[in-house]
Amino acid sequence: MSKYTKKDIIRLVEEEDVEFVRLQFTDIFGNLKNVAITSSQLGKALDNKCMFDGSAIEGFVRIEESDMYLYPDYDTFAIFPWRPQQGKVARLICDVYRPNGQQFEGDPRHILKTVVKEAEQMGYVFNVGPECEFFLFHTDENALPTTITHEQAGYFDLGPADFGENARRDMVMTMEDMGFEIEASHHEISPAQHEIDFHYDEALKTADNIQTFRLTVKTIAKRHGLHATFMPKPKYGINGSGMHINMSLFKNGTNIFQNEEDIHGLSKEAYYFIGGILKHIKAITAITNPLVNSYKRLVPGYEAPTYIAWSAKNRSPLIRIPAVSGSGARIELRSPDPTSNPYLALAVCLKAGLEGIRDQITPPDCVNRNIFELTKEEKQELKIESLPATLSEAIAELESDDLILETLGSHIAEKYIAAKKAEWEQYSAQVSEWELSEYLNKF
Repeated sequence: MSKYTKKDIIRLVEEEDVEFVRLQFTDIFGNLKNVAITSSQLGKALDNKCMFDGSAIEGFVRIEESDMYLYPDYDTFAIFPWRPQQGKVARLICDVYRPNGQQFEGDPRHILKTVVKEAEQMGYVFNVGPECEFFLFHTDENALPTTITHEQAGYFDLGPADFGENARRDMVMTMEDMGFEIEASHHEISPAQHEIDFHYDEALKTADNIQTFRLTVKTIAKRHGLHATFMPKPKYGINGSGMHINMSLFKNGTNIFQNEEDIHGLSKEAYYFIGGILKHIKAITAITNPLVNSYKRLVPGYEAPTYIAWSAKNRSPLIRIPAVSGSGARIELRSPDPTSNPYLALAVCLKAGLEGIRDQITPPDCVNRNIFELTKEEKQELKIESLPATLSEAIAELESDDLILETLGSHIAEKYIAAKKAEWEQYSAQVSEWELSEYLNKF
């Protein structure tokens, strides 16, 4: 059931003295975009008559078919707490449509809604809880970001060692003002690294929340004179930032992943879901880890997973089964990072999991040893494969996976793959500081 009607939103805008409304949408790379309107244009926007130039958005459409329309999702209406109290600013998250009234096939939110509908037809509700990590760094005299931090705090440290404690507290309070249920926040293992966890929700709401989360964190950090970055590995020699995704399926209000009689507390559907994700994880990685830099995080020695396996006993494998029972039963995918497009990332994970249930894909045996300590021979004996080591490898896996390509649709798949190949080629042609320091004097 919808939370707001058109009349509700018009009334709230008048009562709360909202002057500007941001109509937000997301491009295929996960970047949040918006068209700002004044409150006088709200009725037009709520009637789906707000048009924008789709050709100006990378990965959308060609210039000869540029007219696109924004259809606001009424239930996403929220007022930004950090804007002025007079002449406030609110937002509505929108779906993108073509002039003929058809939903745009290049809209990532549409892709997730399509897979969620498929799950609903099977009787399932897909619930997701993300764990979002980020760094807080100083800015320079021009307010531009740096990777400089003077703190040395570590895992679960508190002030005064944790220099970002005040900023993180303001982020939490701001998000709670916007309706988030914040479960925990703390300093992470690397200096200047932080994590804020919010309560799980249905997949589409969670993807919307991730986009709002990233905007809020960056906005509040700037107010504290800091730069918040979700870049997976901004500095060498420390742990990078991930976005672990906790997933479960509910049916008729019951978590179908739970089975108290199983040794790991999991049902057969949960095992099949794991099997589906593991089958397609190499292609999924191109979506959940979308940058050249993403693969600097996915290396041994820094807690991020590099091997395709699952476990209920340790954190080295790709998928971990948290030590909870009953309605809290879930699987935790540990490879994604917070630069991924949340709509596409959740869509491909759900699609792979549903195939696992349909085809009853049994996952390999649970690996309860630390995989990083296994020899090459032991990993071969256990048939443990590695995740793609580079963006180029991940894109090649994506190109050969029909299910994941089908999930993205030909429009997004073609444009996404072309853009990521270009990104890899540009990166490969660069001469890095490491190369200069390693080779310039030797040769």
